[in-house]
Amino acid sequence: MTTQAVPREPQQDRSRATRQRLLEAAVDCLASMGWAGTTVAVVAERAGVSRGAAQHHFRTREELVTAAVEYGSEVRMTRMREHLDALAGRRPSALEVVTLLGEMYTSPLFRAALQLWVAASSDDQLRAQVLPLEARVGREAHRLTVEALGADETVPGVRETVQATLDLVRGLGLADLLTDDSARRARLLRQWAATLELALGAAPASTDVPR
Repeated sequence: MTTQAVPREPQQDRSRATRQRLLEAAVDCLASMGWAGTTVAVVAERAGVSRGAAQHHFRTREELVTAAVEYGSEVRMTRMREHLDALAGRRPSALEVVTLLGEMYTSPLFRAALQLWVAASSDDQLRAQVLPLEARVGREAHRLTVEALGADETVPGVRETVQATLDLVRGLGLADLLTDDSARRARLLRQWAATLELALGAAPASTDVPR
């Protein structure tokens, strides 16, 4: 009687899967434990891998956390693209757009990014890694918001209005860090959506949405 050999998972696939688990665990740790609690050892334990395996992929905590926040930012942008693609050619209302942005900027992925920002504010080496990443994420978020709103940035003031929208939802995400700010956030986003549609030259949509 012979035993059929079970195909082994290719080394490259195992390595990719390990890296993915580490990135997801690092995002989770940052969002729930902050920068101080997010060490390579803690992340490795949460990911179910050895510390040596973690350090094979990321030599330092800074490398691991920066990669995790970049991964989280890509996930946020991908989700926004998928949401827009799912509209099947229908342009969303301003309220739909700002509500989507509000969800993005209050997610655990954004909470993880906030923790890295705080750490980078007093660490020159970390700041040097974070600034290019955040600039890239900011440009992509702006581009997607312009696309979603159908905004014409050749019109004076429109670009600044779009950027003010992103600054608003980012600030609301920060306010949500310490306490559940969802009710106030919903009211502010409804009002801003009406203001935004007027600023972009469209008739304001009804703000009578379920509370």
